[in-house]
Amino acid sequence: MALIVQKYGGTSVADLDRIANVANRVIKGVMEGHKMVVVLSAMAGETDRLIRLAKELADPPDPRELDVLLATGEQVTVSLFSMFLRDQGVPAASLLGHQACIYTDRAYGRARIRGIDTTRIREELKKGRVVTVAGFQGVDEVGNITTLGRGGSDTTAVAVAAALKADLCEIYTDVEGVYTTDPRVYSKARLLDRISYDEMLEMASLGAKVLEIRSVGFAKQYKVPLRVRSTFSSHPGTLVCEEDAEMEAIPVSGVAFSRNEARVSITRVPDRPGIASRFFKPVADANIVVDLIIQNTSIDGFTDLTFTVPKGDLPKTLELVRAVAREVGADQVLSDENIAKVSIIGVGMRNHAGIAARMFSALAAAGINILMISTSEIKISCVIEDKYTELAVRVLHDAFGLENPPPKRTSG
Repeated sequence: MALIVQKYGGTSVADLDRIANVANRVIKGVMEGHKMVVVLSAMAGETDRLIRLAKELADPPDPRELDVLLATGEQVTVSLFSMFLRDQGVPAASLLGHQACIYTDRAYGRARIRGIDTTRIREELKKGRVVTVAGFQGVDEVGNITTLGRGGSDTTAVAVAAALKADLCEIYTDVEGVYTTDPRVYSKARLLDRISYDEMLEMASLGAKVLEIRSVGFAKQYKVPLRVRSTFSSHPGTLVCEEDAEMEAIPVSGVAFSRNEARVSITRVPDRPGIASRFFKPVADANIVVDLIIQNTSIDGFTDLTFTVPKGDLPKTLELVRAVAREVGADQVLSDENIAKVSIIGVGMRNHAGIAARMFSALAAAGINILMISTSEIKISCVIEDKYTELAVRVLHDAFGLENPPPKRTSG
């Protein structure tokens, strides 16, 4: 008998028929003798509907009151879900975030989980009940309702699994699992049987929607076995786990891309100690994440600075950077939103030479110019013109043969 935490997203519980379908899947687990904790999102589109409703009365709405409103979406699904289970003769109890003792900080709309007291959940499990927990929400130290931001139900599920020391956490979604690249961009994308925590973190950071990045961080930190699979099929999906020798034998496991990129360039910046911090400190204080950074070699006491930020943060970034540019006597502040970042990812890069050269050669052969480059132990990223994004993904996927399953290792 295993303790299993399952999470179902908005499309999985989009209507009563789908709620019943999910409940029947959970009942199957109960019949197999497992203890089940189920984390649910709001019905598909419900959170957006509530945000629109709030903005009709107040724009922007008060953050505290907005979190109180948004938390009702999950309240609906967990109560309906538990009602159905009880009607089928399966003992069940629904718990909202504060009832499940999911404690967070007070960053309304993007709260972080600080800890979970599992006493109440364990009590319900001991009574033989399926425990249905509202995802996406928690409570701060003085009892205010908070929400975790988009994808927060993934984080709820993994955090609950970690706190309970569950045997498995399953994330059910509307796709089969994790692919070598976005199958909507390239039909040759292959479903992965397994992927390491670090590889999944890189994919999530690059905008892969299959898992929220904080949930992967929790899973890695607490070594939670994490399986991503579809609500609408019986395929086992993809296991996210610790890396092993078999994974390390594969140099590249996936190609990811992000179109949420904007480039900022500052020309003829006086080259002196502390000048870079003059630009980046106000940007950091505005909670804007800077990604790739390039500083050119100094010529005649001047240098150029180029960096990337999320597209939505570009207007504020330009405002801050232009103010500093005037103060320090820099020449121009330029920007470009027509860019994208394409990356290859794989824990095997640590042990294989020539991966960067293969990537750059493949892009060059396709006539794709590289604007910026960034590397880490398991990732190489290139900034390119946005119009070449899909071509770059296909070219790199082919260059590293990702459509072909890796050969099975034999022992002995």
